Amino acid sequence: MKDASGSDHTDEKAHKSEENVEARNEDQDAEEDAKNGQENTASDKHNASDDATKNDISKDNAKVEDATTTEADTTNGDNPVEESSQRKKDMPSNILEKGLIYFFTRNRVGIDDADSVGDLQRTFFVLRPLPTGAKLGDGAIPDMKNNRLFALPKKTFPKSHNDRFMAFVEKANTTIQDLKDNFFKGSKYETKTQGTRQVDPVTPVAEGVYAITRTEDKTTHLVYSTTIPSDLGEMQEDLGIKDQGSFIVSVKNPERSGPAAASLPQKPDFSKEIIEEFRGLAWSEVKPKYLDYEYCQILLIGEHLEKGIEPTTKDKKHHKETPQEELEKLEHEDELRVEHLHGDDSVFDDLKISKKDYPKVPTTW
Repeated sequence: MKDASGSDHTDEKAHKSEENVEARNEDQDAEEDAKNGQENTASDKHNASDDATKNDISKDNAKVEDATTTEADTTNGDNPVEESSQRKKDMPSNILEKGLIYFFTRNRVGIDDADSVGDLQRTFFVLRPLPTGAKLGDGAIPDMKNNRLFALPKKTFPKSHNDRFMAFVEKANTTIQDLKDNFFKGSKYETKTQGTRQVDPVTPVAEGVYAITRTEDKTTHLVYSTTIPSDLGEMQEDLGIKDQGSFIVSVKNPERSGPAAASLPQKPDFSKEIIEEFRGLAWSEVKPKYLDYEYCQILLIGEHLEKGIEPTTKDKKHHKETPQEELEKLEHEDELRVEHLHGDDSVFDDLKISKKDYPKVPTTW
């Protein structure tokens, strides 16, 4: 499979160049630019109207709902994703997207058993969107062509506001089956100097639910709550994965130049309309449609959970549910679904992979 650097995963040169992307996290100009980008977005008098934002949200949600209707109907009635008109009505207006999130690691080539983050080649996460009004019942999640695979070159997630790490969309609009065939599993390749080399399969390290929210300061956030493993351990702590977590998230304008070490060789194929939405700024708040483009770069900044789940003044006035309440509902439904399926091993059901071929969800190194 080709990654966002344009190279095959099995190429040693690609491994080396991919790791060079980590240098972007140490570049203060890029970090401050991203931070100021969202602050400018909040204060810029030419900012797009809230009505325009709501229209974008509606289009994104309609896309997910159409996919559910089209593809989930083929699951022989075992679809645990249930539409609820009341749930949709009560949905906080500042939840742009919700769904399931999966976290993975892959060991460095030649490392059989990782003893620390340093033994990892890279960390990944997958966002699996659900319709706005969806609630979860029993069973494995049906496969749809709306999954996004993100690569995190830094290998750990931000643990505080001082941590600002880049990630990028490696695969977009893809199915779990495609990820299983072309990403999850390991592979072998030949080198001139070291003979046959083995790329290990990925290791699932957590699963949970997520929401992308937009707060009144016009910043966007990726908020999540884990359901697998039932008890997080040393490994999750080292990776920066918590029971509940939140990041400020921004999207990089591919038309703006930046440090070479903080840029990918290829750019997302954004439409002219999307490029215009950046209004010349280096960074923008997230709209879910941006994440449907491979090579889209995002910046994750650590923050307290409370920041990402703040309700809007209008929603409070109309007594709508808060983002926290919706996230807790989705988390509880996923916990029950996992409990009724196969506990922590339910991640293998969702990802359509055999637990015989992949490591069990670990909590220690």
